Amino acid sequence: MKKILFSFTLIAFLSLLFQPVCFAQKSSTAIKKEMKKRASKDARKQAKQYQKEGYKVNPGALPMAKQLEKAWIKEYEEDDLGYPKYIVVPGQAVGQTQTAAKLQAIEMAKLELAGKIQTQVAALIENSVGNQQLNNEEAASVTQTIASSKSLIAQEIGRTITIFEIYRNIKKNVEVRVRIAYNSQMALDAAKKVIKDELMDKTEIAHEKIDKMMEF
Repeated sequence: MKKILFSFTLIAFLSLLFQPVCFAQKSSTAIKKEMKKRASKDARKQAKQYQKEGYKVNPGALPMAKQLEKAWIKEYEEDDLGYPKYIVVPGQAVGQTQTAAKLQAIEMAKLELAGKIQTQVAALIENSVGNQQLNNEEAASVTQTIASSKSLIAQEIGRTITIFEIYRNIKKNVEVRVRIAYNSQMALDAAKKVIKDELMDKTEIAHEKIDKMMEF
């Protein structure tokens, strides 16, 4: 009787032990399905608005709604640690040709991307500055260097993924809207490299301090 009671107790304990895991897996799957469903719904709505405004997609490209859906899903994609895997940003430009407008739109998006990663790096460095015992002048140099690094970070960023592209004719010109995606870790590495090089080249801060400051 004691053995039977022990068996039932063990089974009940194991059931309680593994129940949260199964529930978490179901919840994660359900969240992804809900996210995709919502992205699809919002994408169709946004695509209709763009179409009313005269925007079109290139021949042979994915339908506008499908491009938007993929863009939004990519924006919420996570890495193994649960952090955003990609940074997704928009860009918009007008040019005499569609190609010229697209290139300019991508450059504008890169600047937007650089601004986002610049803000993130600034916050990380700010947390690190206090631990490096920098004087007021050194701390000011760090702040100034970060503030002026946006365009340099944009130049350092490599090839991006264009996940959304539409265009419309405006009199004799063409307006292009894009959304680009870039790996978050690669963006962070690019920003760290730019800021570290600038600090070493243009400030009097000891290189050892800079190296420790950039360890995040």
